Amino acid sequence: MTEHEGHQHAYIESGHKDDYLKRLRRIEGQARGLQRMVEEEKYCIDILTQVSAMTKALQSVALGLLDEHMSHCVADAARKGGPEADAKLKEASEAIARLVKS
Repeated sequence: MTEHEGHQHAYIESGHKDDYLKRLRRIEGQARGLQRMVEEEKYCIDILTQVSAMTKALQSVALGLLDEHMSHCVADAARKGGPEADAKLKEASEAIARLVKS
């Protein structure tokens, strides 16, 4: 369990939440498709093309979530100031670093 589990985070707008879920279900389908391609020993370049598409789809979800986090959680904490603002900025910076490395 992470330090944030169990906390209510309502910064994802309901319309966006549905969009994220739809995209993640599509990505889940892509992952199953990749498994089938490997099982059926499809051409390596075709598999790599699908891996690239799946990676881009995941990056799109990640960037959308990061944008929402920055515009809600981080902005709210920054307005309040203090240690929470510092913690939220550090947390966002670390998340960006993880995304850049992936």
